[in-house]
Amino acid sequence: MRILIFGPNGSGKGTQSALLVNRFQVAHIESGAIFRDHAKRGTELGKEAKTYTDRGALVPDSITIPMILDRLNAADCAKGWILDGFPRNPSQAIALLDGLSKAGTPLDAVVEIQVDREIAKARLLGRRTCPAGHPNNLAIPGIQPVGEHEPYFCWKCGAELIGRSDDMDENAIDIRLNIYFDAENGTLAAVQRVHDWCKKSNTTYVTLDGSAKIDQVQAELCQGLGLT
Repeated sequence: MRILIFGPNGSGKGTQSALLVNRFQVAHIESGAIFRDHAKRGTELGKEAKTYTDRGALVPDSITIPMILDRLNAADCAKGWILDGFPRNPSQAIALLDGLSKAGTPLDAVVEIQVDREIAKARLLGRRTCPAGHPNNLAIPGIQPVGEHEPYFCWKCGAELIGRSDDMDENAIDIRLNIYFDAENGTLAAVQRVHDWCKKSNTTYVTLDGSAKIDQVQAELCQGLGLT
């Protein structure tokens, strides 16, 4: 099972990916983790990428794509993988699909989780971190923490929660969402390129309503992938 999953931050993309990973024991590949791993290991690609990230510049596709393809061919991906957070623009989408084709790596399905921008933003602002790893969000019924103001406590274990620094900055959130919802040069443009490719290649494409409850989204995801 090799799946490419799209969705803005706050859509539940990470939650749904984790549920699939746990159920089918496949690798969950996040683009950010790939950069960190290469940097930690001091690979040539990692060193090249660092020259861009150190000055706050975007890492070019000539570095990013080989990193992604190398990770997808790692030993822990033998049973399959879920690629999350990439591609983020049309050129990356084209390069990824071309790279997978040249490597003889089939893409089994593409999943797009759709959610209104304001809902996504509210969820990002509402995320709180539990030290035990339980999901908590002020904007999502069913996993809302206990309390009326900071500090909040985990709905499941009662531990005191903390807010992620990157989720407390509205300007940073807007920038992230601007990139995703850009239908000309951003991630939505990449989504359209991949959608068109799926039609031509007869690859499964699943569209989900990310505003629904977690278990409902999961059920529809499995149904769309023919896993029920």
